[in-house]
Amino acid sequence: MMHNQAVLNRIWCQALLEELTRFGVEHICVAPGSRSTPLTLEADANDKLTLHTHFDERGLGFLALGMAKASQKPVAVVVTSGTAVANLLPAIAEAKLTGEKLVVLTADRPVELVGCGANQAIVQQGIYSSHVCAELALPSPSEQVPLRWLLTSIDEVMHKQAREGSAVHINCAFPEPLYSDQPKSIYQAYLDTIAKWQQSGVCYTEQRFSVVNPAFDVLKWQGRQGLIIVGSVSKHQAELAKQLADKLAWPVLCDPQSGVSSEWAYYDTWLQTEAGKQLINQTDLVLQIGSRIVSKRFNQWLAQTDVDYHYVSDSLARNNQDHLMQVHHAGDITEWLEQAISAPFQPSENWARGGKSLSEVVLTSIAKQFQQVTQTNGQKVPLTELMLATSLVNHANDVNVFLGNSLFVRMVDMFGQVDSEVYSNRGASGIDGLVATAAGTVRVTDKPSVLYIGDTSLLYDLNSLALFTLQTTPCVIVVTNNDGGAIFDLLPVPQAQKQSLYQMPHGYQFAAAAQQFKLEYYLSTTFEEYQMTLEQHLTHGQGCLLIEVQTPPEQASQQIKAVIQNLHASL
Repeated sequence: MMHNQAVLNRIWCQALLEELTRFGVEHICVAPGSRSTPLTLEADANDKLTLHTHFDERGLGFLALGMAKASQKPVAVVVTSGTAVANLLPAIAEAKLTGEKLVVLTADRPVELVGCGANQAIVQQGIYSSHVCAELALPSPSEQVPLRWLLTSIDEVMHKQAREGSAVHINCAFPEPLYSDQPKSIYQAYLDTIAKWQQSGVCYTEQRFSVVNPAFDVLKWQGRQGLIIVGSVSKHQAELAKQLADKLAWPVLCDPQSGVSSEWAYYDTWLQTEAGKQLINQTDLVLQIGSRIVSKRFNQWLAQTDVDYHYVSDSLARNNQDHLMQVHHAGDITEWLEQAISAPFQPSENWARGGKSLSEVVLTSIAKQFQQVTQTNGQKVPLTELMLATSLVNHANDVNVFLGNSLFVRMVDMFGQVDSEVYSNRGASGIDGLVATAAGTVRVTDKPSVLYIGDTSLLYDLNSLALFTLQTTPCVIVVTNNDGGAIFDLLPVPQAQKQSLYQMPHGYQFAAAAQQFKLEYYLSTTFEEYQMTLEQHLTHGQGCLLIEVQTPPEQASQQIKAVIQNLHASL
């Protein structure tokens, strides 16, 4: 039999992708490229995989991240060799910190073409360093390497991902030729070595883990002056955390990423007052559900206080930025909460009802700021970022929200409430890839969704608007355009260089970008028009609408300071 490298390449890819489906991979994201042909064609041929494409590898990685975030399952990514591989690093770095499972399949030149001047050949092994939980460098496909070895090697990295989360990197060295019309049956004897596995429908090797939560007795917490803070979890898990808080008669603080709110709303704002500090200083136990708390004020308080600190997460990864004494309850968050709620609690009084009155004072301070804007501008009230931040609670329950990493997420944390499933990229908290990640969540959930994003962030990921061009589910991208990085108004950057080196005003608007990617566009100027346009599209529209909200560069920071001043005056 004549040797046919292209067919061998396809056989290896067929086995690889089939095994990935048995580990739960249902979606695969593919960028164009020639060296990745064996992976791409086999992905297209596998009816267990739904194939997604994007011409921009950086955006492709974030698309996969969003899909993994929403599905809670591993998602595969295929790119060709060279800088295409490097472009996936930002999404992989985010997944390392937030736990989404990406299976990164990078096509490579065979080893003899690396480091010798061959075209499009870079050193790809180890390129993602510690940002992946496991790496597998495959040799060039050959009959001398058993397919059984291929499967056990794949299983080793996939089982590690199942235990630890985040991304795995499988580097695939494909020699040419890459294209052939010959059938795989020319290597039938080679294929027959894994015939039992092909017919079985299960993973080649199995590992079974019995994860037991660390022993705990929440009844011992009854009567303590504890509080629960809920971080980046599903809305269902956040609701369970609120049920536990009710059982314990403890206050609960809800990060905007949790998708819910509580009586202790706006805590990042009232923690800036003496009354707020005096109240929370009575706490002697903190139970944190999930990771990535947005509030700087809460994190600062936790770092400086002396409390028993318990943390519940489905990840074994350390989440303790101030290196406090901590009890880490590692296990399924939903099961942990359900087990805790089922304990036979005795009725008791909430020790810290004063937080509700503080939240009401913040709400009054926000209302005063709105009244000032109304009195200044008359009947038609111009739309501000502060108004946007307070409006998220108005969404219908079936609308998902994606919060970007601009000043806006800080404003929602300080002044907003939410009642939606919320997604975010608050691991590395980069401004790259936010549009693509949101697109991934929409493709998996197929629910009406709103992405709130800053102008600089949208400019960074403009290519990924293409991912919404053919989207039929009603989506809205709300871009708050304050002409640069308004977050720096709240940071002690040098005033002389603040604009030129930090804010970097650009002077761009987004109507033409919407037109370029065939999206509907609306420039919103008043709150009433904005609210009507948004809800009408989410309820009756189709596809993606880009709403631009243009505000003066320093307006948001000035309004934040004004609300804080009103709050101090009221207290």
